Amino acid sequence: MDSKSATTNEYDDEIDLRELFGILWSGKIKIIVITAIFAVGSVLFALSIPNQYKATALLAPAQSDSGGLSSALGQLGGLASLAGVSIGGGESSQSKIAQEIMKSWSFVETFISDNDLEVEVYAAEGWSRDSGVLKIDDDIYDTSQQSWLIEDDDTGELRPPTSWELFERFEEMLSVSEDKKSGLVSVSIDYYSPQMAKKWLDRYVSAINEHMQSRQVAKVSNNIAYLEAQIDKTSIAEMKEVFYTIIEEQTKDKMVAEASPDYAFVAVSPSMVPEEKSQPKRALICILGTLLGGVMSVVLVLVGHYARGSDNK
Repeated sequence: MDSKSATTNEYDDEIDLRELFGILWSGKIKIIVITAIFAVGSVLFALSIPNQYKATALLAPAQSDSGGLSSALGQLGGLASLAGVSIGGGESSQSKIAQEIMKSWSFVETFISDNDLEVEVYAAEGWSRDSGVLKIDDDIYDTSQQSWLIEDDDTGELRPPTSWELFERFEEMLSVSEDKKSGLVSVSIDYYSPQMAKKWLDRYVSAINEHMQSRQVAKVSNNIAYLEAQIDKTSIAEMKEVFYTIIEEQTKDKMVAEASPDYAFVAVSPSMVPEEKSQPKRALICILGTLLGGVMSVVLVLVGHYARGSDNK
């Protein structure tokens, strides 16, 4: 009995497969047409996407620690204990702090504003290799009048892009990643113009170095001012000696920071003008578009067949 049942199920499966192939064969014209439409559409879509080029720089951290007040006190050992100062743990590395700052909204906003990149970041939609000129979206920015054409959703008035909109657009172009094994940091910018991608990347690395340098100089200066104030408040000679020694160490840190233009990162592999596009992957877009059309056409044929069958019952 079980043998007969198994034979019947196998026969039913075979009938179902034959029926399935028969349905698909009868709808082959529809499948071919829909797949061809998707294939042509994906090709046209892929060709409509402008090329983008990625400029990349490989950087090595220039500082292993922040060299703050606790670091200076830690080097002095017994003198710090004599002064009654409690020394905390080590501070985060300058490299990790710099990486987070590079990806922050405030830093990106300052970079765009300082370099007047609002139009290039938000309104560009392509680049002409022959003329070397950016293509600006006329619906967003009027180049002749040099005015923005973005309509505000609330008031209906024309306005420039907001700080957040600029940050979101620039964030799509920027990539910052660290190799956990080597500690090297890769920074890249994708843009329509290869020359501008390299120029922006070089400026961006210089900007973070300048920011971290100014940050450290201001921090050490505050430390020195604090220690000098403590000297005026105490009459104990041993503590004054400790404070003067710490001030000496902090002054050295300040001089090193001011004399180091590459304060946070040193270029291991400087950026170059990219010659090959990084995106779009047109072949992949065409393949996926064609596969999507094929799958959808098969599903439509099967659904249509069984829908008609259920209506006839």
